Amino acid sequence: MAISDYMPFLFRPPAPRFVTESGAPVHGVLAQFDDVAKVFHAAERMRDEGFTAWDVHSPFPIHGIEEAMGQRRTILPFIVGGAALTGVSGAMLMQWFMNGFDFRFVVQGKPDFAWEPFLMVTFELGVLFSAFAALFGMLALNGLPRWNHPLLASERFLSSSDDTFFIVVEATDPKFDPLATRRLLESLGASAIELVEET
Repeated sequence: MAISDYMPFLFRPPAPRFVTESGAPVHGVLAQFDDVAKVFHAAERMRDEGFTAWDVHSPFPIHGIEEAMGQRRTILPFIVGGAALTGVSGAMLMQWFMNGFDFRFVVQGKPDFAWEPFLMVTFELGVLFSAFAALFGMLALNGLPRWNHPLLASERFLSSSDDTFFIVVEATDPKFDPLATRRLLESLGASAIELVEET
């Protein structure tokens, strides 16, 4: 997903690379596979061919599919860690400023920057910032919220939660070509292939 999908009023979405005969933009190619072994080997081959904007849809988790697809580890832990450090350092700085400069208040002769009473607020802000970073980072990295997806308009795709497996190659992939991608998926053993339009 691009930033124009989140804020179309600020950014103009790029022109579609491919359109159908009716003039609708192409979302991608949907290929149906009948068993786990076929979709697993097809995923390995798609990875080896160098496709980057594609996904596997399955009615249940497939062990090892992440490696077969060549997926990298997520950067979400670094986002959460950075937010936690920001919350902790911000809390310490805020309390140091408030107690040392803004409103000096001597309690039992303690120094202005006694770190012990600052721990509760520091901990809470660290947890708060990291929790928000985890939630909003996950949504952004997954391209959510998306209220409608073009795959949901395909009657064939609705069985992905029941008993069939799918590989979807999106038109945004640099290697995507409707005919060449279709031929590749047919050679990998797809039982049905259809072109999916943007909705």
